[in-house]
Amino acid sequence: MNFNNLSKIAIKALLRNKGRAILTMLGIVIGIASVITMVSLGQSSTYNIKQELSSMGSNMIMISPAFQQHGGVKMGNSNAKSLTLNDYKTIKANARYVSKVSPTVATSAQAVYGANNHPASIQGISPDYLDIRKYELERGVLFSEKDVISYAKVCIIGQTIVKNLFTDGTNPIGATIRFGSVPMKVVGVLVSKGGNQMGQDQDDIVFAPYTTVQKRFSGINHLNMITASATSEEESELAATEITQILRKNHKIASGDEDDFEVFTQEEILSTVNSVTQLLTALLSAIAAISLIVGGIGIMNIMYVTVTERTKEIGLRMAIGAHKRDIMMQFLFESVTLSLIGGIIGIIFGLIAAYALSSLLGWPYVVSEMSIVASFLVCAATGVFFGWYPAKRAANLDPITAIRYE
Repeated sequence: MNFNNLSKIAIKALLRNKGRAILTMLGIVIGIASVITMVSLGQSSTYNIKQELSSMGSNMIMISPAFQQHGGVKMGNSNAKSLTLNDYKTIKANARYVSKVSPTVATSAQAVYGANNHPASIQGISPDYLDIRKYELERGVLFSEKDVISYAKVCIIGQTIVKNLFTDGTNPIGATIRFGSVPMKVVGVLVSKGGNQMGQDQDDIVFAPYTTVQKRFSGINHLNMITASATSEEESELAATEITQILRKNHKIASGDEDDFEVFTQEEILSTVNSVTQLLTALLSAIAAISLIVGGIGIMNIMYVTVTERTKEIGLRMAIGAHKRDIMMQFLFESVTLSLIGGIIGIIFGLIAAYALSSLLGWPYVVSEMSIVASFLVCAATGVFFGWYPAKRAANLDPITAIRYE
């Protein structure tokens, strides 16, 4: 029996029971659509994260205090005091593979201007920080090293601060905002960056000289973080190694002892995020793939019913010369056809769902051709796997018994 005959017989058999065929394909459709959607969203998320990290500078390096441990239990690093101004100055003076470096001291305060107020996050930085993190000024100027040395009460604000405090359209430049009990003069406004991957508003920020935040807000001498920029993306690892050596020497850490700080390159951050994203995508795809198993069981069940209903037809075909192989191929082909049609419909629905969700989330629409090809092959394999036993049962029927079957 050739391919054309098998195709005609399979299509006719499915069309005779259209409702049953559609219900049988439903599990395959849902399974394939779910897998395509999950894989696409995972890739879209990864691409979005890459773009976001790239916008912060492909050669950025972050140095933070290591997690504190008490009794073998990690307590976090929010109160760690391992990073100092001396560390920042030493890196700035001696690191050959670092082009820019800035300390970071973070605090929060209620921002008040006139009758308006807004809870603000204040970051104490050096002037280099904006270049490292790719922030740009929309208007105004950046505070200077002179302002850093004199603990000047000046700041640069993001667009969210502008919208919440200057509701009447007043020009923020030159205005004085009170943060708690400290008045700060606005010298610059940042270009909007929008929300990041985690949904955090990057425009809800206030930048001030790090010395100002240390002395006038926090009353601390240590740093919460140091942010640096390598001389090039290719030299990021060299810069990270160099920073590690400098800080180990500064902190007098003996050989073999653990560091009391952590150094992360952009590539390491991206690799970690990719690992988490890929794991979640694989997990969700595996859950979605359960629908494929359910759909395959449905195909097997329907093929059993089909063999029973067409027992007499099988006997007649055998009586006029059909071989066991022909009968087996006939029913196996019907099973594969059922699975492939469901798979094609599932791929179409999956692509549509992925596009709709990507648009809703504001992510780029990314589709892997490999996932579509893999889905198609899985459908074919599902049809063969779950159709094999019913087809074999049909092929093993005794012709005389089958003809007499009522």
